[in-house]
Amino acid sequence: MADIDATGPTGPTGQAGASEATGATGSTPRARYRQQVRAEVKRCAREQIATAGASGLSLNAIAKQMGMSGPALYRYFAGRDELITELVRDAYRSIADAFVAAGEKAGPAGLAEVLRRWALEDPHRYFLVYGTPVPGYEAPEEITAIAGEMMSVLLGACAAVTAPPGSGSEAEAFEAHLADHRAWAGAHPDAAPAALRLALAFWSRLHGVLSLELAGHFTGMGLDPAQLYTAEVESLLAR
Repeated sequence: MADIDATGPTGPTGQAGASEATGATGSTPRARYRQQVRAEVKRCAREQIATAGASGLSLNAIAKQMGMSGPALYRYFAGRDELITELVRDAYRSIADAFVAAGEKAGPAGLAEVLRRWALEDPHRYFLVYGTPVPGYEAPEEITAIAGEMMSVLLGACAAVTAPPGSGSEAEAFEAHLADHRAWAGAHPDAAPAALRLALAFWSRLHGVLSLELAGHFTGMGLDPAQLYTAEVESLLAR
């Protein structure tokens, strides 16, 4: 892609139109071109993350790959954090949409399968949101809201499952704690503490298995990660 800073569709340097400056998604040629460039930047960023990890993301390297100058690229993304936010938002939106499409009717087991398919489809995307945090980066609140959509669907599915109260002092104490710490319950503010505990157990244990699988920690062990994952789901439901 040629350096658009001086002679591209945006005109002379510093003369971007109002729709471009605000990131509007109109249907003008300039707006469409801006969307195309931003999509290309994100594609290059995903390739870079797959090679060097999110912490190694470099806008200057992306600009060089695209045949642009550094200053030209910064007209599309204000900095590294904005680009990471876009990638993280895309990732969360993708898995949240998959959960919403499956719906609570899929049940915890069905949602567990949705999660695994999504993770295996693009491990680097998975680690971008569920792996090691990027140093110095803090996701905005809107990202938390998208993630909350997933948890709301999972909690609804868990609430529909017979979830007996926990047995044992620690389980009982944790459920008592959840009774007063349910801000994350979303559309299910009255869910029973046992359902809250089951949803959290699903989320934490299944991500544990997925993280180990995608990081290659089962390699050489001679076991089938898919069967381990399914066994964990059955174990959680048996509780």
